[in-house]
Amino acid sequence: MMFWYGHGMNGWGWFVMSLSTLLFWALIITVGALLFRALARPTPPREGHSSWQKTPPGTGPEQILAERYARGEIDDEEYHRRLATLRESPTDAAKPAAS
Repeated sequence: MMFWYGHGMNGWGWFVMSLSTLLFWALIITVGALLFRALARPTPPREGHSSWQKTPPGTGPEQILAERYARGEIDDEEYHRRLATLRESPTDAAKPAAS
């Protein structure tokens, strides 16, 4: 007797099995995606580092000032005043003001 119907799975059994298989694979894919996102995320700053992004090499204070001027964050007068301050020699800035 090959075709017994007493121990077989009915329509609801197939539905539950299919649904659980889909949920299992959705869980596996979700865990994989979350793991990938967690590992691809930039690392938080360490002690002594102020931001997550590192400044590119060769970016000095004059370059940053020029970029701010180009974006319109500072006006012409302030740009020239700050540029002159940056270009002053450190010995001039350390001298006390004459009274």
